[in-house]
Amino acid sequence: MFDTMSKILGKPFYEAPNCAIYNMDCLEGLRRIQSPFIDLTVTSPPYNIGKEYEQVRPLDEYLNWCQEWMQEVHRLTLDNGALWLNLGYIAVEQKAKAIPIPYLLWNRVPFFLIQEVVWNYGAGVAGRKFFSPRNEKFLWYVKDENNYTFNLDAVRDPNIRYPNQKKHGKIKVNPNGKNPSDVWQIPKVTSGQSRSSKERTPHPAQFPQAVIERIIKASSNLDEAVFDPFLGSGTTALVALGLGRKTLGFEINTPYCQIAANRIDCFLTKSKVAGEQMEFLNELFVEWESQ
Repeated sequence: MFDTMSKILGKPFYEAPNCAIYNMDCLEGLRRIQSPFIDLTVTSPPYNIGKEYEQVRPLDEYLNWCQEWMQEVHRLTLDNGALWLNLGYIAVEQKAKAIPIPYLLWNRVPFFLIQEVVWNYGAGVAGRKFFSPRNEKFLWYVKDENNYTFNLDAVRDPNIRYPNQKKHGKIKVNPNGKNPSDVWQIPKVTSGQSRSSKERTPHPAQFPQAVIERIIKASSNLDEAVFDPFLGSGTTALVALGLGRKTLGFEINTPYCQIAANRIDCFLTKSKVAGEQMEFLNELFVEWESQ
């Protein structure tokens, strides 16, 4: 896959085994690629609310742009592939203070919607004339409603309240844990001098690795290709590599590409050192057993 991509797209901004990051507009890159290669897309495009990394467009233009890049992702997704889409809220003049953006796109997405997942977190702005916002939406789409990956056992929640409960003399619950449900309570990546998350980077809208890990485990398999057309700080790529997947990403902002590259380099270095240490310990153990 990566040999083919380099011929089509040119030299990546960053590359490592099973990983390539391109510093380019995703629509430009996607339109150059002809053959489907994506097993899973996990992404969060700009919300069109004036963040430092986006150019605010008129609402109709923004929705049309979303439709364009999603159509390209759909075209390049394999038959049993999936898209996990995160989009926040936007104001609509005389209609809504903050409407979930996916609700404005419901008839523009070419994929089949399986489920809406609510990500609930503790940190956020405090409302005065409304309830304090503490959630974002993930929309789980698939290309074929009858043929898609769902690895429930890989993401079961081991926190079972009544693990020994029986029905007709048999244990009622799965010993590996329960289904996590469609509301995920996972802490946000926070900033600030005294409360900054360990995984925090300079990127202003960074996902926690735990959210992306659950998605990738549930909706893809080892050695499959995980794609993020709006890579940002690189969390999707970082988690995908850690879970034994191949990963490709586009990011139009050069400094963010560098943040992602640095994170992946650091992860790969630590993984290599850990592997060498484990190999050394195994050699010591074999030597000790032979004495």
